[in-house]
Amino acid sequence: MSDPSQPTSERPGLFGRWRERLKSSGRAIKDGLLGSLWGSGPITAELLDELETQLLMADVGYSTTERLVATLRAQLSHHELSDRASLRQSLHRLLVDLLNPLSTPWQLPQARPCAILVVGVNGSGKTTSIGKLTHRLKSQGHSVLLAAGDTFRAAAMEQLAVWGQRNHVPVIQQSDHADPAAVIFDAYSAAKARGIEVLLADTAGRLQNQSHLMEELKKIRRVLGKHSPEAPSEVWLVLDASIGQNALSQAKLFKEAVGVTGLIVTKLDGTAKGGILIALAHELQLPIRFVGTGEALEDFDVFDPNEFVRALLATE
Repeated sequence: MSDPSQPTSERPGLFGRWRERLKSSGRAIKDGLLGSLWGSGPITAELLDELETQLLMADVGYSTTERLVATLRAQLSHHELSDRASLRQSLHRLLVDLLNPLSTPWQLPQARPCAILVVGVNGSGKTTSIGKLTHRLKSQGHSVLLAAGDTFRAAAMEQLAVWGQRNHVPVIQQSDHADPAAVIFDAYSAAKARGIEVLLADTAGRLQNQSHLMEELKKIRRVLGKHSPEAPSEVWLVLDASIGQNALSQAKLFKEAVGVTGLIVTKLDGTAKGGILIALAHELQLPIRFVGTGEALEDFDVFDPNEFVRALLATE
């Protein structure tokens, strides 16, 4: 059976498509945030000051930017950078090295079913990400069951049901305002009884400062633990890239509250500030499992640090 971390078909790179969208919308980083790196002339202290400002504008974050620019300043003082081309190459390597540890391909665990809780705030793209991930897993021959754990919004259950129909997978749901923990517990039982490999559980969108809703997520974890000490297998946080540094604060609080094990970063097509992925990598050390750059099913793939940095810096 195929590996869920591998591409489902031959097509242009995910971040290549992101870069094309940025170009067509006039938001290409090469023409704006990091444009000075593509000019001619010597590397000066002023150039590095400008680079520092531009990295901050790209939502790379203060501590990460400080670390990167300090390294470049040291390389310059040691005569390791001769021109702007070498500066671009060094920045590229530094970013890839920072991101590489968090790009380990995800493997389905041996225990079945593999239960994945999908969490995040309203509007982050949780349900759509579940639908796209379901499509990906199905296309690779894996069996999937969906749990409609967002019982507070009827529209959320309806949306998940549509994704279930579209992907030809069953959806376990109950009435509006049912106990989400009970819904997901029943879904796990159904997945186990049917020999399903992967259970994807949607949860209600919540702000990270809504303590009562965070407690609900903790309850879901406890209830699933009654099925198996290994359940849930994963807790994946869906983050909207376009909200910049707010995504970092969300991730910190969700990680502390519910033990997030991985990230899905969405809506990269809506922002030129993709540097938030670098900030997330540097400060949280959470693996970036999947990224989304559009509405189409194919605009969802595993995270490739080298391709991402090429898109971010608009290098060929």
